[in-house]
Amino acid sequence: MSSPGVDDSQPQAAVTEIPKSQACPGDARRGVVFGLAAYTMWGCFPLFFSLFDGVPAFEVLIQRILWSCAFLIVVVTLMGRWAALRRGFKGSRELARGLVWSLGCALLIALNWGLYIYAVETHRVLQASLGYFMTPLVNVALGMLVLRERLGRWQVVAIGLALVAVLLQLMMLGKLPWISLVLAMTFGTYGLLRKRVSLDALSGLLVETSLLLPLSLAALAWLTWNGQSHFGDTSQTTALMIVSGVVTTLPLLAFAGAARRLTLSTVGFLMYLNPTLQFLLALWVFGEPISWAQLMTFVLIWIGLGFYSVETWRQHRKLRA
Repeated sequence: MSSPGVDDSQPQAAVTEIPKSQACPGDARRGVVFGLAAYTMWGCFPLFFSLFDGVPAFEVLIQRILWSCAFLIVVVTLMGRWAALRRGFKGSRELARGLVWSLGCALLIALNWGLYIYAVETHRVLQASLGYFMTPLVNVALGMLVLRERLGRWQVVAIGLALVAVLLQLMMLGKLPWISLVLAMTFGTYGLLRKRVSLDALSGLLVETSLLLPLSLAALAWLTWNGQSHFGDTSQTTALMIVSGVVTTLPLLAFAGAARRLTLSTVGFLMYLNPTLQFLLALWVFGEPISWAQLMTFVLIWIGLGFYSVETWRQHRKLRA
């Protein structure tokens, strides 16, 4: 999501680790393998979260935060990353500022994760897929509006096509694809705020889940007190809740391996694998119907992503030159 969420838990801010050039072709090949593994795992998240039959999305989100935090602590300890985490918050002023930005990131990623799980449980994986296809275009728009970045003409065309796609659904179906829009906006804004925090993806997510931990424990206590908690109902449900932490962290580890070895443009290209897999799963596995209006929306977004990719590739070539 994802992060799955993203999900979703697919942190775009982590691409700051990407070097300008590759050390050797073999290293680049390993980077591609890591990248394919990361985005394939993220793309298959609907298969995992569809297993939580009868468990509300809110409770799945709570358990995912709890077990992700626990597993991240183990991973960060084994990798010896506590020193890097402390360096990211050096000084009281930097600590306060970093925690504020991290709290904003935490709230956004929680909303993104929760909505993604809800989309899977309500058989709206197509809308989730569209949201993650739209995310790069939302990032460009936020860069223009918030960071005052200058856009290339093909990037402007890409954003225009995305707006036309949304209006098309509004006019032909009489409703906005709100799940797609909220997923794209929350994840795009998450990426924007993550750039303010000088932490790698794993350490950053550990801080974010730690900030959400008190709220999650309080919510779990409330559910347990009222007899609404599904933890312990069956061995399968309990195991899935615990494994959700591992499932959240493994793609991040693979992504970190790719980010250290690949250029930004290569990682950006591989990123499309995630929503593409979700799109195919929605049609072939979950049997979600797709109308002509929805299909035209996807086609417009895909064309826009093509323009965006061309512009990104051109800018990358200029930087390398």
